[in-house]
Amino acid sequence: MKVRAVFLLLCLIWGSTWLFIKLGLRDLPPLSFAAGRFLLATLILSAIVAARRASLPRGRAEWSLIAVTGVLAFSLNYGLLFWGEQHISSGLAALLQATIPVFGMLFAHPYLPGERLNARRLSGALLGVAGVGVIFSNQLSAEGGMAVWGSVAVVTGAVFVAYANVLVKAGGARLDASVLAAGQMACGFVPLALGGLIFEGNPLALRWTGLAVVCLLYLTLVGSVAAFLLFYWLVRHTDVTKTMLIALVTPLAAVLLGMLVLGEEVTWRTVAGGALIMSGIALVVLRRGVRASAPSAPAPEGEAADGGA
Repeated sequence: MKVRAVFLLLCLIWGSTWLFIKLGLRDLPPLSFAAGRFLLATLILSAIVAARRASLPRGRAEWSLIAVTGVLAFSLNYGLLFWGEQHISSGLAALLQATIPVFGMLFAHPYLPGERLNARRLSGALLGVAGVGVIFSNQLSAEGGMAVWGSVAVVTGAVFVAYANVLVKAGGARLDASVLAAGQMACGFVPLALGGLIFEGNPLALRWTGLAVVCLLYLTLVGSVAAFLLFYWLVRHTDVTKTMLIALVTPLAAVLLGMLVLGEEVTWRTVAGGALIMSGIALVVLRRGVRASAPSAPAPEGEAADGGA
């Protein structure tokens, strides 16, 4: 019963992060918004690392891995994600970011000998790509150029974080999970903060409304820190296959919340494209989970490190 409650709570948290990103973007520019989130999350996770006296990385290779994957998964992925969600719905952003396992499978082929491509995984990748194509065609015909670019930005971010996850799985097996997350967020924060300062101005002069502050705190405390702790508790108490189901449930929760709270419309092409993406993810992760002995690193809002955003 406790496992089911934590599973459902994680799905709700990661499904809701997209909504709070969309709400926060009403007042805050994307790079500064993302930077603020990961600054606070880094401070909290660093305190957790210190309290647990967790082992720090050893040698240049592990520090380099944290720095590179931090930039890929947090600077590039979240910078593109927050920018892209200005121009598309929160539910659509969640569906497009859900392609992380599909891209991760393609990157895993040369890096992870135990996860080579086969007919099933290739079929899953093709379904995922076809779903993205259907959604892009809908954005081009219904929303116009900026919606297409917003969609491209979110998918490109998914490619970056998928590559980061594969690098972590290939070379970061000895890293403590909380140390890895704190280090990645710290390294990812720096480019976001610099980009925000250059392109968006002084962060103290931004429009810090009550809604913006609530969204920032929710994404930090609930979407990053609490979800991170809940996810690794779940990993220790249930089968890997069941944790992978979060990747299928989270986008659906995001779409429903977007419709109910923001009144976002869902067209038949979005539904069809989303169904193709979810089918592709199912082919990629579910059968693999039966044989896996440990889960892949969660995708940030995957994050998926968030499972969500």
